[in-house]
Amino acid sequence: PATFAAPPTVQLMTIAIQIILGLVAAICFLGGLNLLNKGAMAFLPKDHAPARELDNLFRFTSGIYFSMGFLLTWVIVTIGQHHTLLYFLGITIAFAGLGRAWSVLRVGSAGNYHRMMMVLEIVLGLAVIVLQMARG
Repeated sequence: PATFAAPPTVQLMTIAIQIILGLVAAICFLGGLNLLNKGAMAFLPKDHAPARELDNLFRFTSGIYFSMGFLLTWVIVTIGQHHTLLYFLGITIAFAGLGRAWSVLRVGSAGNYHRMMMVLEIVLGLAVIVLQMARG
């Protein structure tokens, strides 16, 4: 059977999605590993009593954060097999940034770095969705 190559614009959009997912995978691997290593106690005052339940939940969610890097890496490698999954990943990435926005609204800004990450995550998530829509 003959195989047909995708048009150049679709190939470029696919590469763009792979690059975006690669950036987000790197954020997940590095950020997740950092938080798994630190635990919740690293963010509490030094004289604070051990918060075992908080640390347990913190490392649990950090493990999810870290493992998202594996999922994104797998999608990058097998992108030709995926359609709907890319929309869900775009939504997930955007909601990571929206979670930071909710934090800003509830407790205030954590600083310029976190504000930059918030905007980046929202933009990258929306970019994955728009690029996937354009890919068809």
